[in-house]
Amino acid sequence: MTPERPLAVVGVPGNRRLDLFGEAVRAAGLPEPVIVPWHDLATGPVTLPGDALVRVDSPGGDVETERLLRGWRHAPDLYRAEGTADQHAGFRAALDRLATAVAAAPGAHLLQETADLVDMCDKRRCHARLTAAGIPVAPALPGPVTDYASLRAAMDAHRWSRVFVKPAHGSSASGVVALATAPGGRVRAVTSADLVRGADGSVELYNSLRLRTYTREEEVATVVDALAPDGLHVERWVPKAGFDGRAVDLRVVVVAGRATHVVVRSSTSPMTNLHLGNARGDLEALRESVGPHAWAEALATAEAAAACFPRTLHAGVDLLALPGWREFAVCEVNAFGDLIPGVLHEGRDTYAEQLHALATGRFPVPGPERV
Repeated sequence: MTPERPLAVVGVPGNRRLDLFGEAVRAAGLPEPVIVPWHDLATGPVTLPGDALVRVDSPGGDVETERLLRGWRHAPDLYRAEGTADQHAGFRAALDRLATAVAAAPGAHLLQETADLVDMCDKRRCHARLTAAGIPVAPALPGPVTDYASLRAAMDAHRWSRVFVKPAHGSSASGVVALATAPGGRVRAVTSADLVRGADGSVELYNSLRLRTYTREEEVATVVDALAPDGLHVERWVPKAGFDGRAVDLRVVVVAGRATHVVVRSSTSPMTNLHLGNARGDLEALRESVGPHAWAEALATAEAAAACFPRTLHAGVDLLALPGWREFAVCEVNAFGDLIPGVLHEGRDTYAEQLHALATGRFPVPGPERV
């Protein structure tokens, strides 16, 4: 498999992701990739070039694409936290159409298995897949959480006082709630969701770059109840290791089985996502601090998580170390977690690394065929 074959990319025209991938393609001296707009895939069948290597990028960031995927008549507000279940249903249907198009194009090959993308974009399915493979993850509530009352009942049954409540199909910490409870009915919820009440009593949740803290149980219940219809995934709150006075975790991009690009995300809050105002930590200083054995174990854990999706070229693994750096837990495996500009591995960014893996025959990764 060589990158001299035509490249086709499913994406949103004008999006930064496509621009960066296009720069990597041109730097490698390859022909411009064929762009398959998510807009087209969301509305019906598409046609792909024969013998094409087909790469799928994020459908996010475009209002009309989101409307079509959700099957809505009105334009969605992309700052709202709700609506992810409808988006995921449309995403799955669009990927089914893409798989059909690939099958109809002689010699075409997907660089990410559609079933992998579906699972990575569903936190419940991804967690179950990792658990089945023996990958260390935070324990999760086994049953459905349908509202705040069922959440608290499940927490009491498991004797968990601290949890992360995550929309099953969310991304970029959208709607995530870090919930801590204490005797006497005290609660503290830190979340990216800004609760807005309408004059008619309606409730809306808006994603905010400034984290909110709610300590009134009625407000916490309102937030959870508003998120619950889209589906929730609840994990026990696992403590993160600290470095330089801040909690840290890692975004590890794994390409064709190898951990290549790493970003240290550091924060004084429960959430480390960089777009929430958190900082990139000093990678080299952290590696030196934890030592080569712990660092090798961290990267091996990320590679093992990505190996659960062996027919997908790349994934962004969010990995935390417990205090002491002797144990690790995979938080998420991100289908579109390769947007980390400015981070290089052997002089290559994440997009050039993917092309390099194809050019050197490192993909597909050997492994059993999946039905």
